[in-house]
Amino acid sequence: MGFYLNPDNDGFWNAVRSEIYVDKTGLISYTNKCLNTEQRYICVSRPRRFGKSMALKMLAAYYSCGCDSAELFAGRKIESEETFKEHLNRYDVIFLNMQQFLIESKEQEITEYLEQEVVDELQEEYGECLPRQGMGVAQALRKIYVKTKKKFIFLIDEWDCVMRERQELEGLQRRYLDFLRNLLKDQPYVALAYATGILPVKKYGQHSALNMFWEYSMTNQKALEEFTGFTDDEVKGLCQRFGMDFEEAGSWYDGYLLVNYKHVYNPKSVVEAMCCHRFSSYWTSTETYDAIKTYIDMDFDGLRTDIAQMLGGGRVRVNTFSFQNDMRNFKTKDDVLTLLIHLGYLGYDSETEEAFIPNKEIIREFENAMSVGGWEEIMRILKASEKLLEDTLKGDEKSVARGLDKAHMEAASILTYNDENSLSCAIGLAYYSARKDYRLIRELPAGKGFADIVFLPLPSVNKPALVVELKYDKTADTAIRQIKDRHYVQALNGYGGEVLLVGINYDKNRTDKPHSCVIEKL
Repeated sequence: MGFYLNPDNDGFWNAVRSEIYVDKTGLISYTNKCLNTEQRYICVSRPRRFGKSMALKMLAAYYSCGCDSAELFAGRKIESEETFKEHLNRYDVIFLNMQQFLIESKEQEITEYLEQEVVDELQEEYGECLPRQGMGVAQALRKIYVKTKKKFIFLIDEWDCVMRERQELEGLQRRYLDFLRNLLKDQPYVALAYATGILPVKKYGQHSALNMFWEYSMTNQKALEEFTGFTDDEVKGLCQRFGMDFEEAGSWYDGYLLVNYKHVYNPKSVVEAMCCHRFSSYWTSTETYDAIKTYIDMDFDGLRTDIAQMLGGGRVRVNTFSFQNDMRNFKTKDDVLTLLIHLGYLGYDSETEEAFIPNKEIIREFENAMSVGGWEEIMRILKASEKLLEDTLKGDEKSVARGLDKAHMEAASILTYNDENSLSCAIGLAYYSARKDYRLIRELPAGKGFADIVFLPLPSVNKPALVVELKYDKTADTAIRQIKDRHYVQALNGYGGEVLLVGINYDKNRTDKPHSCVIEKL
């Protein structure tokens, strides 16, 4: 048993003995299928604090022949799988935390320091197979394999830290990637390589230096969706256990939309909210908002407009394929938006290829980033949104129209009213403050069509729901009539509170007072 070679299971013991542990051992069933196959190279990229290191500790506890973990996995999901006993503690595991090597290497190259540390442990365990000093890890493992036919499982944490923290040193990055490729690609001693990081595998031009890896990223988690974060059922169970409101948990931490799992929650924030018995920003508090400000200040090709549109509850199309999987080489706004998806600041719908701001916690982070300068128009709209909501709840139609006129003037340099969709984004931005107490739903299926915007109050909030219909170059009365004729309020089945119908029209030919509003209480 060593630190790198065949680590013990203490890391996973700590996890399962914690106050909150969510069983993700089903992941082991998938990695067992990949052992000694063409799919044995797995690169899982997710935002920070989304359980990547936890998964590696679990895999180390399961596979490492340096420990006995049968009791640790008793009663877990994996125990019922046919392959459970077949692979339990049967492999030599090499566990590499690249962040640790990067910090400790100091003046040395990260790969030189890594090879020294790992080869020392290989010498202790397999000295008879390694007759001389000065060998690298790959060379040592080949010799061990030739003499023993033993295969190894590689668990690599923070694989991308060199790309993130040494962004300007492209030579170092290339040497690091060459080291990983030589260590892993087509090597007979590799039974499984499971690497985790925030970024997918780094690309150079049209090719990847590590093209043997099967990638599971925030733009496509494939078969690993269930293990990306917490699922609806898992969060629902935690809310019941800790007496917390499930819908409010969703408004704060849900929104990482995947293909099969439509609701994926930030695990770090959910755990802290349950333990503290309070909904707040927990994940974003672990990193300064400068991390996001740097990227949204890159106003590539209308990036500011896209951010404003998403703040208003809208979505934007993103081409995620041009991104080079680093944090330095940006050529288009799509590259910046794709990075924000991988960092966890944006959700992504792979079916429509659209990005969006996933939840209240992330919205606050965008607001913090914009408040320090460069977004004065948007910040004025956000600050005025509290009064706009108050006027709406009071039924003050004229004040609402004036407020929308003012918001339109402020946003004119960023958002353009071309149609009802762009109008919807602008209105969502104008009602920004409503998200403290409401869940904003755009294009909600209702009756004989889709309600443009519905503001549904959170369970703890004693305020009426708002059903908003928008018109472009028509009348506000037409909007109200459509809500009634098409029975949009049917979408609120199960909601027993008061409802306000809000019809808003934008007249492009009126420059002084382009908005009109009609509000009716149902």
